[in-house]
Formats: sequence, structure tokens, C-alpha cells
Amino acid sequence: MLERVIDFSIRQSALVLMATMALAGIGVYSFTRLPIDAVPDITNVQVQINTNVPALSPVEVEQQITFPIEWAMGGLPKVEQVRSISRYGLSQVTVVFEDGTDIFWARQLVGERLTEARESLAQGVGEPQMGPISTGLGEIYMWSVEAAGLKPDGTEYSQQDLRTVQDWIIRPQLRTVKGVTEVNSIGGFEEQFHVTPDSAKLMSYGLTLRDIMQAIADNNANAGGGYIEHAGEAYLLRATGLITSIADIENIKVKSLNGVPVFIRDVADVIVGKELRTGAGTHNGDEVVIGTAMMLLGANSRIVSEDVHARMGEIEKTLPENVIIKTLYNRSYLVDATLHTIEKNLVEGAILVVVILLLLLGNLRAAVIVACAIPLSMLFAVTGMVENKVSANLLSLGAVDFGIIVDGAVVFVENIVRRASEEQEKHGRKLTNEERIAVISAAGKQVAKPTLFGILIIMIVYLPILTLTGIEGKMFRPMSLVVLMALAGALVLTFTFIPAACAVFLRGRFSEKESLIIRTIKGVYRPLLIGAIRLRWITVVVAAVLLGFSTMIASQLGSEFVPQLGEGALAIQAARIPSISLNTSVDMQKDLERALANEFPDEIESVFARTGTAEVATDPMGPNVSDTYLMLHPRDEWTRAKTQEGLAQEIEEFIKTIPGQKMEISQPIELRFNELISGVRGDLAIKLFGDDLEVLLQSGNDIANVLNTIDGASDVKVEQVSGLSVMTIEVDRQKIARYGLNVSDVQ
Repeated sequence: MLERVIDFSIRQSALVLMATMALAGIGVYSFTRLPIDAVPDITNVQVQINTNVPALSPVEVEQQITFPIEWAMGGLPKVEQVRSISRYGLSQVTVVFEDGTDIFWARQLVGERLTEARESLAQGVGEPQMGPISTGLGEIYMWSVEAAGLKPDGTEYSQQDLRTVQDWIIRPQLRTVKGVTEVNSIGGFEEQFHVTPDSAKLMSYGLTLRDIMQAIADNNANAGGGYIEHAGEAYLLRATGLITSIADIENIKVKSLNGVPVFIRDVADVIVGKELRTGAGTHNGDEVVIGTAMMLLGANSRIVSEDVHARMGEIEKTLPENVIIKTLYNRSYLVDATLHTIEKNLVEGAILVVVILLLLLGNLRAAVIVACAIPLSMLFAVTGMVENKVSANLLSLGAVDFGIIVDGAVVFVENIVRRASEEQEKHGRKLTNEERIAVISAAGKQVAKPTLFGILIIMIVYLPILTLTGIEGKMFRPMSLVVLMALAGALVLTFTFIPAACAVFLRGRFSEKESLIIRTIKGVYRPLLIGAIRLRWITVVVAAVLLGFSTMIASQLGSEFVPQLGEGALAIQAARIPSISLNTSVDMQKDLERALANEFPDEIESVFARTGTAEVATDPMGPNVSDTYLMLHPRDEWTRAKTQEGLAQEIEEFIKTIPGQKMEISQPIELRFNELISGVRGDLAIKLFGDDLEVLLQSGNDIANVLNTIDGASDVKVEQVSGLSVMTIEVDRQKIARYGLNVSDVQ
């Protein structure tokens, strides 16, 4: 079979070369569609269910919201785990499915069960919503909305004004960018109309809070009345009742007393107020509004982040005067840096292989033919990556070894050059075209089977990696697939393109003389080989001793899953006492940012943070927790450290001097991955279950003391469960009934 393929490729060399060019063209086209990212996306298949519950305590959220939803998710097919978080104002249930589950099918199942769960929830408590279709790599672009001056009327922009700009100008335009699934906001205040009733006036008119609420609800809607025809024209009839101003609310009639209407303004004060927010944003020590663009699952992060950045330039033209957008985090920076590393490694590797081939083969045309197998094999692999939805990242492309790829082609071409040189010396003249073609065919057939088996053996080595599951599979299966596809392409090219190219381009006189490098290596190796054979027992003993010594050293080496990717940015999670208010937490965060900027001016370019929970609770945190992002200057400008690890240690030593908060240093993507995969932000978490909180806390402290004795363990901490202040109002139903009130009136 192989012999017939080689003969066909030589006879139809023009056809084979044209097919090879077509393959290269398909590969170039596929490269334009190749998903690109910095690292493999190891997020498991999960669906988040978020419910905003502003009026309930964490215990009530757990009982009335979280538990019914979590119970409703039981029994779904392919579900591996259901976990939940209940905080003040928020319930989050995360449903984790088996790897390989289609995310849209999973969301459909969850949506069907949510319909059932809503029936068991109390009326008006909260509306469960599924989170965006994104992953741990979804937060690709972050920006801040800040004031650069005064309003046109001479007043200052408030945080409420900036949040309005974010929600009504920036957010709608960004959601139209292809590949953006959600635009999240944190910080500032949403504008609200606050109606504050006067209890004495309510009692004098015989009204309750329920009457006020019902009157506002009934008068906050538009109504259509169809149309009437008059003079050949149609006139639309409608009643406009949507509330747009304070005056609209004040003029709502609550009831009539003896024919005299009672309006809202008669029994309550109406003002423009602020929401009870659950999160805030800061930048370089100042409070700002922070927005985050979240990428759709499976999209190209580099393209999407560049499109978002380009759209930001258009949006800036529509902003109010003296309102600016500052880019805080752009994933394309990290992706470009990663691609630069991959490109540098691949180009240097290709050049090195070509130089070595030229030195060893001693024939420029033969070296160029072999070298052509490198880009052609990679284009073949790129086509396979697109079809199998494998992204180009540091692991999938960084593991490609050009020496392995051209191994078969080297053997093939080297044997052709050798046989042609021997035939030429035998005849004492240049070979005729028929003789040259016959030599190429015979030489190729001679090494066909060894070449095939050699490449197949290398491919078999990578096959076990395809059986990996879980996080290991997500990390290393793409790498194995890319290498296997590149080797498959090299195998096909070795028996088609290589003989065809040799038949067309390998002409003239052939010479196979050993180069100076080969002669030098042989001169050193020959006496060593002879000595080793003569003293074979000593050679075996020395080899055994070296093996034992190496084994002893290897047993003392540490190990880790994969080396950490330097993201060019650091993340610090600051945790404060659970009972802290959001405003106090923000003040402490401002002090932390200013201290870091002043202490590390040459290393830290900017500092921004998200404290508490954003509008879309993809990352639920209490007001006591801040995710702080340190965007770094180029490394050649640093003065305090030479590596990112060294800088992290310097920063860790410094922040230990700041009281009132515990710090944990990580990186933005790494921090998000840990949270999404396991529900915790550390590399290792131990969860305790039981009924007595005091016993659990004591056991947790005992475990932490043991973990602190382990070499290499850092940032060991126990989650705080005390310090939370709760105000409870007990309701006497008989007394409120006596005054004509109900529980909702007390709320």
C-alpha cells in the first residue's frame, strides 16, 4: 500500500503539489477562524441561578429561596454537583454537569425545573434568573466610568450620575458587540424614587402602607384604547401613566374622602434617592463605577476584547461632557503576550531545525524540502483544531516539537540523497531523469515501513493523554490532540508531498559527504564506544549507580500540576470582619489602594477593586470582601523585584503591616478559575459539615493549626463566622391587627 502511494506521488507529482497547496490554503483560512486564548478554559459545565432578595437575612434566604431551588434541581440527568451560597440580598445555586454536556441543553433542563421551583417560592420575594453563558475566562474587559470635570451646569457628577451613564449609555451599546453575552456593573447608585409616608397623616386619613403601594402600582402603566377614524385618518388612543418624575408620583390619588381626593403628596414625601447597594468599585483610591464585558462561551477572546475596545472608542463620543472611560483590564494584552511567546518559540524552533537539517544533510534543496513539512503539518493541525473546537493557547501550541514532526521526512529524504549519491558514484556521471526517479522511488520504499512505524510509535505515546478526564483532561487533551494532528499531517506529507517534491526539485549532482560536525562527533564517540564495550561491566555498574543516585534525587523533588502562567497582573483578595458595612469596607479598600500605589510606584501601574456583589452576581461576595487587581508596569521598569513571584512576596510582606483585614495573593484568571470550579478561591479547601457552628469553628481552627505546620502552605485561614450583627423585629400579630395593619406594613 505504501509503495503504491509513493509511486503515485512521484508519477503525479504536479497533482500532489497542487493538492498540498490546497491543503495549505484551507489551513490558512482555518487559522483566521481559530479560537485564541492565553490558557485552556478548564471551567466545568455549570449553570448559575441567581436570585436577588433584598429584604431577607441569610438564614431566611437559605430557607425560603436557596433550599427550594436546590431541591428542585435534584434528579437532573448528568448532574455531578449542586452547591449554593446564601448571603444577605442574594441566593446563588450552581448546578455542575458532567464534562462534555452541551451547555444549552443543560440550561434548558435547569430552566424547566426553575419553572417548577418558582411555584414554591413566596410571592414577591425574588425572581430566580440563570447567569450568563460564560466561563472562568469570560471576564475579558473591564473599565471604569469617572468624572473628569464638572457638569455643564457647574455641579459635580455624583456616583448616581455615573451609574446612570453606565447603565443607559455604555451597557446597551456594548451588548450589541458580537461575542459579548453580558455587561456587568458594580459601584455607584441606581436612581430610585423614594416615597416616605407620614404615619400620623396615614392614620388621620385611615390609610395604610398597602394603600400607598397599591395606588402607585395601579397608576404606573400606559394603556391603549385602539384607534378611531376621523376625516379619513386614524387617531390612536392611549392613556400615558408611566411615572417619570417626582410630580407624577405626588399627583397620584390614593382615595377620596367625602368627595375630596387624597394624593400621595398629602400623606408622604417623595424624593430621588439611592438604592441599598451590595457592591462598590474603586480605582486608585477613588470610588468609581466599574463595568465588565463577559464573553460568550466558545468565542474568540482576542477578537471579542479587541471589538469591545474598538466599540469603547465609539461610545466615548456619546458620553456626557467631562465623563470619561478608563480601560482597567483588557484580555487581549495577555493573549498577545502569550501569542508572542508561542510565536517566538515556534519560529526559533523552526529556524533551529532548518539549520541542523542543512548541516546534517549537506544539501540545501533537501533541507528546504524537509523544512516545508513544518508549516504544512501545522496548517493541517490548525484545520483539525478548528473542526474540533480546540483553542490556540500556550499549552496546545507550546507543546509542538518540530523535531518530532520532521523526523519521518528527515529519514525519507536522507535515504534518497544517500542512494542517489551512491548511484551517481557507481555510474561516474549525473543520473538521467529516469534513473533519478527510479532511485527516489526505491529509496522511499526502502524506509517506508520503518518511517511509518517510527511516527506511529510517537503517536501512540500521546494516546493515553486522551483518556484523561476532569481538569486534567481540559488542560492536556487539547495539547495531545494538536500534537497527534500535526504528526498525522506529517505522516501524510511524508508519503505524498516529500516524494513528489524530491522528484521535482532534487536534480543535478548529488553528494553525501560527512560534514565537519559529524566527523567531529564520530571522532569523539568512536573511542568512547570501544572503551565502553571493552569495560562493559564497569560501564553497567556506573550506569546503575547513576540511576540509583538520580532516583534518590528525584524522590526529593517537589511537583505541581502545571507551572503558573504569569498573567502580568496580580489579584489580592482582602477579607474583613463579616459585620462591616459596605461604606466602611470601601474606605478601607481606598486606603489599601493608596498604600500599594505609594509603596510600589515602579511596579504597579494602577489598582482597582470590586467590593461586594455586582449587579449580575457571577461572583457573589459579601461587603467585607474585595477583589483587588494590580495592573503592573513592564518588568524592565521594576526596581523592587525581578520576577512576578518575587514581587508577590514583596507585596505580601507589605500588606501584612495593614491591620483589620486578611489578604490572599493570586492572579485574576487563576482566582476566577478557583472560584468557579470548586466554589472557593484557594488552591485547597477543607469543608466541614455539622449542626453546631461553635464545634465546626473550633474544628476548623484545629485543622488550620495543623496545616500551618506543612512546608509550603501559605495563606491558611478559617472563614469568619462571628461578628455579624443582625437586628430582629418580633411582630405581635394581635397588636398590628388592632391597628388595622399587617406584616407587610411593618416591613
